[in-house]
Amino acid sequence: MKILNVSNIFFTLPYFFGDQLSHFSKKGYDITVTCGPDDNLRSFADKHSVKLKEIFIPRTFALKEDWKAFMELYKFIKEEHFDIVCGHTPIGGLLAVTAAKLAGIKKRVFFRHGLVYETSHGLKRMILINAERFASLMATNVVCVSHYLIERSVQDSLTNRSKMMLLNEGSCNGIDSEGRFNPSNIDRDLLTSIRKKWKIPEDAFVIGYAGRMVQDKGIEELVTAFKIIRSKVPNAFLLLVGMLEERDAITEQTREEIKSNPHIIHTGLILHNVEYYYSLMDVLVLCTHREGLGQTLIEAAAMGVPTLTTSHTGSRDAIRNNVTGMFVNMGDPDSIFEKVMMYVADEKLRKLHGKQGRDFVMRTFKQELVWDEIERKIYGITNLAGTRS
Repeated sequence: MKILNVSNIFFTLPYFFGDQLSHFSKKGYDITVTCGPDDNLRSFADKHSVKLKEIFIPRTFALKEDWKAFMELYKFIKEEHFDIVCGHTPIGGLLAVTAAKLAGIKKRVFFRHGLVYETSHGLKRMILINAERFASLMATNVVCVSHYLIERSVQDSLTNRSKMMLLNEGSCNGIDSEGRFNPSNIDRDLLTSIRKKWKIPEDAFVIGYAGRMVQDKGIEELVTAFKIIRSKVPNAFLLLVGMLEERDAITEQTREEIKSNPHIIHTGLILHNVEYYYSLMDVLVLCTHREGLGQTLIEAAAMGVPTLTTSHTGSRDAIRNNVTGMFVNMGDPDSIFEKVMMYVADEKLRKLHGKQGRDFVMRTFKQELVWDEIERKIYGITNLAGTRS
């Protein structure tokens, strides 16, 4: 069976797929990944034993570039005769399922990882909503990564409920909770060396964040809240793991605070050993304004780290309030301060939520559970021990 996965930027691939591609390649599936050019692509494809096709796909709508990418995708799909085409990211997914439809591919799957329009306004919002609707129309199935996204898709008339599906309880890949994201597998010497590299004291209380450094992720209020926390907790550190972006960029004032504050550590993008950075954290904060699910919340929980996040988007499905973490109010630094201070004051509560978070991930987001769902629901297996349909 020949399968094509289309995304527009390399950064998404480890989060969307992890070791899933290797898993299915070993089972005999013929998998190709299409993505925009990146120095890391070849090694990624080789590691996971998949084929590679580089096609530049813009991250924002640009008529000329979109048309060029669409034609390249269409010709490639037509030539290769794929059995299934899966489209990821708003523009990459839209172009992929549309090209596949015109190329006569019978099974076209659009992965809805989030809804960009939730924080957009005016004409841009209308364009993004209609792009989601059109992608849904072109797809034979729409995979939503959380219960929230299914509810919101129905509410905003994006997709018929009958066309949407969830993989187990959510996510597009699950978590390697027994191997990589397992606190029992952490090399203590390597952890110590990473702590020393970033000059984090042993007695520091570390508030962490992992992901894109943009306003939609609540970086502005997190940095503001941290300054309040520091006035009460002198040994507090803020560990920011992720790359700064120009789209939806944080303010210059916040950038300067991150750069100049000796208690704020910005690592940039970490491609390897991110689990060690979770191990340095006492709590992870994702005060997001929009979210499909919140992969970093699940990764942190798997590492036994309690999480704080907002409750109005898909991130609500990645935690259990007052069990694995707590909800904070969107855009409210005081709410972040209040909840972080609860963990500072109560180590037993922090450790309890961390333990319960790992238990929750093991029950709900273990990668093997999600992979079985992909094989059964997307690749068309009626019997996992049987033959391909």
